[in-house]
Amino acid sequence: MEFFEVIKSRHSVRAFQSRDVEDEKLRTILNTANAAPSAGNLQAYEIVVVRDPQRKAALARAAYGQEFVAQAPVDLVFCANSMQSASKYGRRGAELYSVQDATISAAYSQLASVALGLGSVWVGAFDPEAVASTIRAPRGITPVAIISIGYPAEEPRATRRREIRDLVREETFD
Repeated sequence: MEFFEVIKSRHSVRAFQSRDVEDEKLRTILNTANAAPSAGNLQAYEIVVVRDPQRKAALARAAYGQEFVAQAPVDLVFCANSMQSASKYGRRGAELYSVQDATISAAYSQLASVALGLGSVWVGAFDPEAVASTIRAPRGITPVAIISIGYPAEEPRATRRREIRDLVREETFD
């Protein structure tokens, strides 16, 4: 799929077929996420792949009952590794750069999913402690986003976007 078509085609999918995501496609998604830029090329994030039905159900509960998380064949939990980023950038690395690294990687995974004919949804509403417990995250690894991925069982509709003139401002300095 052509890049700009991928961008236009990416919409949140919250209903998935029971069909598994092939290992080759998942590898491609993870390799694409790995290609995302990061602060100082530290890649201060971790990706946890969740396919086990019991763990997916626990993630759905941690996501305040968003059942599509359990329904999706695979959930990717993107976590910030604050200590890794702090080692080079101090507090700003711990509090911001590691989170940015994780979110950029998560966005790349969504675009790769679309390019492969899959659907995904970004889940940011969750109890971070419950998600961390579910994925057995070590200290310093903080869940930032869950990306649920699978073959769509719905045709998502495009949502209204802000006008560019309302979104962008160009500052001139005299």
